[in-house]
Amino acid sequence: MSAFDDRGRAQEAKFARDQDVLFRITARRNRLLGEWAAERMGLTPEETDAYAKAVVQADFEEAGDEDVIRKLAGDLTAANVEISDAEIRAALNEKTAEARRQFIDDQN
Repeated sequence: MSAFDDRGRAQEAKFARDQDVLFRITARRNRLLGEWAAERMGLTPEETDAYAKAVVQADFEEAGDEDVIRKLAGDLTAANVEISDAEIRAALNEKTAEARRQFIDDQN
């Protein structure tokens, strides 16, 4: 029974590590997305930092990426930046890959 319990604990620990890594990559991605959108809106460096943090916070509204996409689309539109939903989703995919690369590089 002990080996079974040990295996269960190891699987739980791996799941917890995997979730932590996913959370960190997603938060980094959202920060990168915020910086990307801030550049398009012409924000100052201080405003960019605050906006990137706001994008990270927006992801806590609901599960999935739709809350972040809605925030970006709304803010970009309000700033008179013409951008399509497809462009935002493409940026999301690009920043996801970039965040993963950065995370891996930080671990080495």
